[in-house]
Amino acid sequence: MQKNNTFKLEFVALMASLMSLVALSIDALLPALPQIGQDLGVLNSTHNQLLITMIFLGLGFGQLLFGPLSDSFGRKPIVYIGFTVFVVASFICVSAVSLEFMIVGRILQGFGLSAARSLSISMIRDCFSGNYMAKILSIVTMFFILVPVVAPLLGQFLISRFNWQSIFYFNLIFGILVMFWFWLRQPETLKEEKRIKFSYRLFIDGAIEFFKHKDAVAFTFISGFITGSFMVYLSTSQQIFQEQYNLADLFPYIFASLAISVGFATFLNSRFVVKFGMTKIAYVSCIAYTAISILYVVMFSSGQNPNIAVLLSFFALQFFAVGFLFGNLRALAMQPLGHIAGIGAAINGFVSTVMAVPIANFIGEFVSTSVLPLFIGFSIFGLLSVLVFVMVKRKVIFVKI
Repeated sequence: MQKNNTFKLEFVALMASLMSLVALSIDALLPALPQIGQDLGVLNSTHNQLLITMIFLGLGFGQLLFGPLSDSFGRKPIVYIGFTVFVVASFICVSAVSLEFMIVGRILQGFGLSAARSLSISMIRDCFSGNYMAKILSIVTMFFILVPVVAPLLGQFLISRFNWQSIFYFNLIFGILVMFWFWLRQPETLKEEKRIKFSYRLFIDGAIEFFKHKDAVAFTFISGFITGSFMVYLSTSQQIFQEQYNLADLFPYIFASLAISVGFATFLNSRFVVKFGMTKIAYVSCIAYTAISILYVVMFSSGQNPNIAVLLSFFALQFFAVGFLFGNLRALAMQPLGHIAGIGAAINGFVSTVMAVPIANFIGEFVSTSVLPLFIGFSIFGLLSVLVFVMVKRKVIFVKI
């Protein structure tokens, strides 16, 4: 497909819907974690976090398989295969009788959804490049952010009227509708002449080619640091607001308001990225992300939680910076990989996700009575991100930042 930088609303909405299958499967489940843990006999509430973080493990490994296959067989067939795995995994989750069984189902859900998540980025790279690609990714992310705004409210509504299993059934229905739309309206973006002949060396050669591009590797590492620290918030948010602040009824609204902060930033990024460039915006946002978290650590180093309004203000500022990072970091990593967009997106997603899961699981264990460990994690991995950014761009002069 030609990269004519022509904006197509339906394409953007469809790519956002594919990615939203992941967000819905994660965020709609958040209000149900205590009930699921109770039904499955979980004694330590921090173990409920695994139902969030382990889906990312499946996302990481799934991308590593589906991305390279899509470079050989096209994007659309692989998306269908991934969704089929998701359907099977959803029924495993619904029938789970133990935490371990549920975790297996969640990992498989992530494995299946990785096709939609990874290949939506590959399809965007097939169609666009440069700062305009970053603009499209930002707009897709902006649409995608609407799901975290409404998903916890939806999840709370479903468990109040039915049970936690109804969340999985709703996700299935939504996914089927998106797949039908995808089948009906989206043409294949990877033409026959641009496909890579399938062989056992496809993965090896693609990985070798990926790691030749130092910028792609560096921005993938930064994505892992930021995603890992942000994943801690996703996995502990229910515990923070419901247990530490006793705001169970308000949790979906709090979660939605903070998601709007990310969405507003991605909207601004879509307006500014072509003018100022994705490198400069991502660099400044990375510094801001780090500075905000360090300020919190300094102000509340005692470990005592601040007033809820203060905490939400810090979260809103933190996530506003995140809104400028996610799309731009992905675009920066993918920019030199247009000739291997499938495996490029796969390795980018795999490395960043596999880095993020242990980061989230480790820090999440400490977020039991205080929010401070969460911001310490933000600070450490923010500093590491800035360091990598400076190292990879040390030969580039940043002017007028």
